[in-house]
Amino acid sequence: MKRFIYLISPNKLNKNFYNDLAKVLSTNKVKFFQIRLKGKSFKYLKNISKKIKKVTSKYNVKLIINDNTKLTKEIGAEGCHLGQNDESMVSAKKKLGKKIIGVTCHNSKTLCILAQNSKADYVALGSFFHSKLKPKALKADIKTLKWAKNNISIPIVAIGGINKQNFKKILKSGANYIALSSFIWNNPKLKPEDAIKVFSK
Repeated sequence: MKRFIYLISPNKLNKNFYNDLAKVLSTNKVKFFQIRLKGKSFKYLKNISKKIKKVTSKYNVKLIINDNTKLTKEIGAEGCHLGQNDESMVSAKKKLGKKIIGVTCHNSKTLCILAQNSKADYVALGSFFHSKLKPKALKADIKTLKWAKNNISIPIVAIGGINKQNFKKILKSGANYIALSSFIWNNPKLKPEDAIKVFSK
């Protein structure tokens, strides 16, 4: 079975997080796990990233650090995700060499082409639906996803409010991976390991 989920950390890690993460990754559906924790010190991030790296390595999941090339390098993560206001691709490539670098492209064909031309490893498009993680995120159009499928040769990650009702439409429209966070970590009805099981290709 091909792994098609790009899992993003919750905004806050509770005491069950590492145990829950292990159970979620053991389902063999997750290809990437991104650590996205805003407003935390470098020391805190380094400490928890090392712990998370042990779990992701055990289940052969690629660890991606959000917006921080220094942390990516220090803990030996497999890659880094860059937003449009973060470090440039040229600078990140220089520091990270052959590590994975993904780029947020919102709903922009131009940004997708720029990312591909600058040798990004994947593009992230979204937000396709309302997202609790990023409620003010720019909206993306399914048409852009379909365009990217036909015009962009690197993998496409779709992000934003993806759930069990809409994920198949997103995959059919051209996404290689679906990004999930709130549906897994903040689901009022399902534990994380049960929430991930509703997604199957």
